[in-house]
Amino acid sequence: MKDKKSFVLRIDQAAYQLLEKWAADEFRSVNGQIEYLLQRALIESGRKKTKEQGEMPAKSRKQPG
Repeated sequence: MKDKKSFVLRIDQAAYQLLEKWAADEFRSVNGQIEYLLQRALIESGRKKTKEQGEMPAKSRKQPG
């Protein structure tokens, strides 16, 4: 298992409640939902490669031209 970095996250109550509901809808903990969303954002922004063949999703790759 990879080491994970722990840190404090300050978030307003309304945003937390929305994340809590979203996480429950997808059968995740709030922490798991935040991790999932951050990983997706990193991949979609081109800052992290996907595991499949080390390629970025097609919609995230820059088009030539």
